[in-house]
Amino acid sequence: MKRLTIVLAAILVVCGLGYADTATLIDFGKLEVDDQVGDKDLNGATAVDFSKSAGASYTEEEKAQMKISLAVSEWEVLLASSSRNVANMRYSMTKPVTSKQFGTVLGARVHFPEAPFNSWAMIKPPFEIPAYQRPTKIEGGQLVEMEDDEITDYNQSNDLEPGDLGHMTNNSKFDGYGVVKNVGIIKSLALQVYGTKYPHGLSVRIKDQTGAEQDIFMGHLKFDGWKTLEWQNPNYVSEVRNRELRDFPLYPQSTPFIKLMGIIIHRDAATIGGDFVVYIKDMQVKYDKATIIVDRDIDDEAVWNIMTEREEARKAAEIEKVGNIQVLRYLEEKKKHVEVEAETE
Repeated sequence: MKRLTIVLAAILVVCGLGYADTATLIDFGKLEVDDQVGDKDLNGATAVDFSKSAGASYTEEEKAQMKISLAVSEWEVLLASSSRNVANMRYSMTKPVTSKQFGTVLGARVHFPEAPFNSWAMIKPPFEIPAYQRPTKIEGGQLVEMEDDEITDYNQSNDLEPGDLGHMTNNSKFDGYGVVKNVGIIKSLALQVYGTKYPHGLSVRIKDQTGAEQDIFMGHLKFDGWKTLEWQNPNYVSEVRNRELRDFPLYPQSTPFIKLMGIIIHRDAATIGGDFVVYIKDMQVKYDKATIIVDRDIDDEAVWNIMTEREEARKAAEIEKVGNIQVLRYLEEKKKHVEVEAETE
């Protein structure tokens, strides 16, 4: 049945009717704090452990606190260097907000300079979202990797097959949580955002498997209430006959993907400065698949293990990068002055 679906999809493309998948790049409603490791509140589905980057000079209790997730409360606001003074940074932050219509959404406050000059602020995750990471679970207060049979049971219980968004493999922890894989050509990008009639612009920054970053301008926020800002790729060609047809090598090439790097708010010098707030629900992407999943005669990976070795190296590099930054932040947190209440007689 799956093979028949693939064949029908291919026929639709060849006939010029168009065939694009729609996937959730990120949904902030799924990033609530819902679990805990030690004293650390986490979003269980996106939690990562960076204690391996800390070295051997930390106690087990300290390493147990070295966890972080994509929980909305952990997202950050990065200001342009020209706007990065103490006051502006202090009053720029994110927090989970309850919407009557959608439930939990991301709320962001940005404190732009009052002076009339161009500026920007990027709402970004607490770490660069790894494209390659084994699924984990929180068990007994510890973050542990899921076994292969647990991943299989998850896929079967949710009726997910290879190629479906959310289908778990040994490296798909963040699929749908900031990462979408098997992306060929992006057709459109849509963002649900709550405006407060400010004339600021909004862009989305994405990154692909080659490391190339792209800023996509979605539109301006001069409206009141919820609205879907949509970008249509001007270079997308629906008619297959008019496309430049190319044939790509298959194995052992990595599957193309995109990941969310941040959401950028642009403030023009001619517009009002100071405090600005915005709320974001989710982001959807329409795209052509890079490859079609088929049942091939020989399982190349089982024979050569090339992709597994490459992806293990990428996973290690991604987690090492996350860990180094988070350890420095952990140390800085430990250095902070703590007010001690005076004892009363």
